[in-house]
Amino acid sequence: MCQYSAIDGMADDWHLVHLGSRAVGGAALIFVEAAAVTPEGRITPGDLGIWSDDHTEPLARIAQFVERMGAVPAIQLAHAGRKASCAVPWVGGASLKSAEEGAWQTVAPSPVPFADGDPPPQALDEQGI
Repeated sequence: MCQYSAIDGMADDWHLVHLGSRAVGGAALIFVEAAAVTPEGRITPGDLGIWSDDHTEPLARIAQFVERMGAVPAIQLAHAGRKASCAVPWVGGASLKSAEEGAWQTVAPSPVPFADGDPPPQALDEQGI
């Protein structure tokens, strides 16, 4: 369901048209793609986000349009955990390994990486959660 088309997590006209066209087409329930609750929780740099108040205005615009078309807007909140920090699918989708590639520190319940060769996530303790 991810579109990998956001910049800094921001929904834009792509999201409005993509989701709005489903509402216009008669879908009753329109889910926004997985929206990361923190920047570190994104699967890729192109993931949609909802970690800042700035993200709410474009999402509200989409929700209002979807409602106007008679559908119910919904959102999937997400955190990719150890699966985070990957390239977008059309450039392979592999785990980003270095800052030069655009990688960021992932977090998870333990330091076990998602796949062999992936950087280990930072294990979250109770305070981190």
